[in-house]
Order: sequence, then C-alpha cells, then structure tokens
Amino acid sequence: MRFPTDCRITPADGVFGYMVEILRSNDTVLLNFVEVLLRDAGIPSMIADGNMSVLEGSLGVLPRRLLVGEDDEQRVRRILDEADLGGWVRDE
Repeated sequence: MRFPTDCRITPADGVFGYMVEILRSNDTVLLNFVEVLLRDAGIPSMIADGNMSVLEGSLGVLPRRLLVGEDDEQRVRRILDEADLGGWVRDE
C-alpha cells in the first residue's frame, strides 16, 4: 500500500517519497524486533499508529503499522524473509 506524500518521514529520518506498509501487528515485541533488524541494516522505518494506545486505553487492540521508504521495500522484504518473518509481511 502506498501512502501520499503527506505521509512522509521527515528528512531528518533520511527517507523521502512514498512510504510502504510492510507489516501490521499488535505484537510490540515483533515490531521492535523488526525495527532493530532494519536499523542494523541501515534502513529507516516508522511505526505508525503507535500512539493509538492512548485512545484505546492501552489494550493493544489496534494494530500498529511498520512503514519504510518505497525505495527500500524489496530489500526489507528480503531481510524479513531471511529472518523467517516473511509470513508477517503484507502483500504488495
């Protein structure tokens, strides 16, 4: 899924252009693990909807979305496949 230009990560984060949703989950451990994998690979990412817990009462019922830059999408998919996390990756 592509997001319009108003969903960009700021230039300070090093990502320009469209963002792509790679995975969606309520599992904060999974999301943090994937963030670390991507950070170690030098790929900026963003967790969207992370502050929704304020609205939901911290129940964890609303999934968070991991977004990466469109140019990094294929590389991220390979990294997650190699880490046996390909089943969590959203379809293109």
